[in-house]
Amino acid sequence: MKFLKNKVNGSFVISLDKISDKRGFFARLFCKEEFVKNSIKFNIPQINTSESKKKGTIRGFHYQSGKSAEAKIIRCIRGSIYDVVIDLRKKSKTYMKYYGVTLSSSNRKMLYVPKGCAHAFQSLENNIELIYMVDHKYDPKKEKGVRYNDPAFNIKWPTKITTVSKKDKSWRYLKFKKK
Repeated sequence: MKFLKNKVNGSFVISLDKISDKRGFFARLFCKEEFVKNSIKFNIPQINTSESKKKGTIRGFHYQSGKSAEAKIIRCIRGSIYDVVIDLRKKSKTYMKYYGVTLSSSNRKMLYVPKGCAHAFQSLENNIELIYMVDHKYDPKKEKGVRYNDPAFNIKWPTKITTVSKKDKSWRYLKFKKK
């Protein structure tokens, strides 16, 4: 596994080390030892999957607060997405910065989203599917969100937005002081 830093402190794009032969390939999706080497403590109490039927669908930005804060590892297993992480950790040197990356079933990259960061994605084609591992079980009382079109970030979604849930449209715009 290769851990590539990005613009959000503590977030990584993870590429697989594939062992290939005439049958195909083998690769690890998770190795606790390799995560620890990159200063990531990650236990998996829950693994989720998500499908979006229509190109342009946005899901997020979602995160959980307090003791229910969760880190995530996201992988697109069918199709492709534009995956985005926003740093909401007030003491972080990348506070209120975001990073976006294309994850696809063909590039097999994953995105590690640290605790205290919000996560969203846009489907780049019809019928995409994700699998994501989280290090804390979902707690609906601690769920929070950021508007996908919050002007504080001015995120350039790569394709026309076609579908956003009522809940994701209802999140308030953030008000913050830039460092």
